[in-house]
Amino acid sequence: MAVTEGAGRQEFDDDVASAPSSTNLPALEALAGDLAALDYTVDGVEALLGAPAYSALGRGQLVPALLECRRLLHAGGSAQVIPVLLWLLGETVPEEGLQAAFPGIGVPGLERLRLIERVPEDVAAEGAAEAAAGSAGDDATGRDTGTDPTRWRAAVELRPYGSDVGGNLWVASDLGAEQRPGPLRHDHVLGIGGASLTLAQTVMRTPVDRALDLGTGCGIQVFHLLAHARHVTATDISDRALAFARFNLLLNAPALDIDAQRLGDRVSLRLGSLLAPIEGERFDLVVSNPPFVITPRTGEEGYTYRDGGLPGDAIVETLVRDLPGILAPGGAAQLLGNWEITEGTAWDRRIRSFVPPGADAWIIQREQLTPVQYAETWLRDAAENRDRSAYLDSFAAYLTDFASRNVEAIGFGSVWLRRPGTPSNLVRVTLEEITHDIEQPVGPHLAAAVGRSDWLAAHTEHAASGIGIADEFLLVADDVTEERHQRPGAEHPGVILLRQGAGLRRTTLLSTELAGFVSACDGDLTAGQIAGALAMLLERPDAAFTSALLVDVEQLIREGFLIPAP
Repeated sequence: MAVTEGAGRQEFDDDVASAPSSTNLPALEALAGDLAALDYTVDGVEALLGAPAYSALGRGQLVPALLECRRLLHAGGSAQVIPVLLWLLGETVPEEGLQAAFPGIGVPGLERLRLIERVPEDVAAEGAAEAAAGSAGDDATGRDTGTDPTRWRAAVELRPYGSDVGGNLWVASDLGAEQRPGPLRHDHVLGIGGASLTLAQTVMRTPVDRALDLGTGCGIQVFHLLAHARHVTATDISDRALAFARFNLLLNAPALDIDAQRLGDRVSLRLGSLLAPIEGERFDLVVSNPPFVITPRTGEEGYTYRDGGLPGDAIVETLVRDLPGILAPGGAAQLLGNWEITEGTAWDRRIRSFVPPGADAWIIQREQLTPVQYAETWLRDAAENRDRSAYLDSFAAYLTDFASRNVEAIGFGSVWLRRPGTPSNLVRVTLEEITHDIEQPVGPHLAAAVGRSDWLAAHTEHAASGIGIADEFLLVADDVTEERHQRPGAEHPGVILLRQGAGLRRTTLLSTELAGFVSACDGDLTAGQIAGALAMLLERPDAAFTSALLVDVEQLIREGFLIPAP
């Protein structure tokens, strides 16, 4: 979804020659039937390869899976091996084996869908020899590979996906560098990556009428949005990406509750840059895994799946500033991003400045990288580290670019934005750094935290009248434990900690009086009664003590250590 000057909403060609074809619905239905019959699912592939090889495959290490496939072929084989060899491992396969594995769609059908391509004869001969050496001359159907001159290879990746909303799905994307050696094409369409999964696990799944997936890529976020949105609009600057997304939606139409003949009833695919394709529209929910990678402006063509086409972190700044403007009242936006941290400043200073007036925001930084680490990560991501000379030039360009803006670190994390339902002076902007492991999916816990924050805000509006949370009954959350530390022989603990076992898994340090308050939160007394009792016990009957204690209690509610009693 790179930014293009003057790129507004454009016409989208449903049939892009360099992407899978989705114009033949019966063929897609036949393909889905064959894939299901092969048990080409997450569980099915793991059972076929075994847990160690499958786990290695998830890390981008293909060798254990390839060795296991060859062992299976030598032992008599199974048609299940064919799609794994073809689409996950990037191997060539014989035509007879391919036809036997896909009797419904057939080899001609797979080719018309642009999922496979014929291997040149010299490469086919080499592949047949390798397959014969690895499997004692037998393919998945038991036929002699050496006598089959016609071999096929994947034109794209077609990977099973175990969605928590649609069950067993399949996702087409471009082949990665592990399956097809060499640098990626600049309009590469990324498949199921770590960032897309992170966003899917982070989004709050509140039922909404209209949702927007900004920069949809191959359509992963749309899969999830369809489970709780009546209609989803998906945009991208790449017509190839939209073609992949359309193919994926129609291939999985039954599981996603889509009428393949009437895709537009549930999903609208739009071609264009940033907010141009949806100008004048409003949405209840926006999600985006934008091309947030900070890339030096060298004049060379970037990678559309990751490079936003703007200098520095301007793509994230633009989205954070502008997304609240396309939200319906009460609507929210969630996105991932990188932001620059300049030398001598706090990590949150720059990203905080992006938030527009009047918008609620919650920004969580999950990771920081130095410019050197950042360059290593993204040059390796696009397989640009294989040409030493070009790698040195690109690495130097990254470091020079960051130095020009005095950048000492790059942050990564998630951003939640909301347009308040009604005008309010209680706009909340929260920034925090959480680098430890958190529970996944974390979206439900984030939604619960927003609910608690809204509950507190409603009580804060009444604080001037002396009500606040004083009349509320509170409970300790079920996942919370207390931890005390003291030196041997000491009469009292020197450190009292509360720990969360779920959600964001925060740890907080308690004062003695706050620890006493928490221990009394069993729903029998109001917050005000507990605070009053502690004031008398500690001989601190002044109003300032009670007020300060309840402010600390509000923070424990906000963070989920304490919750309002039902």
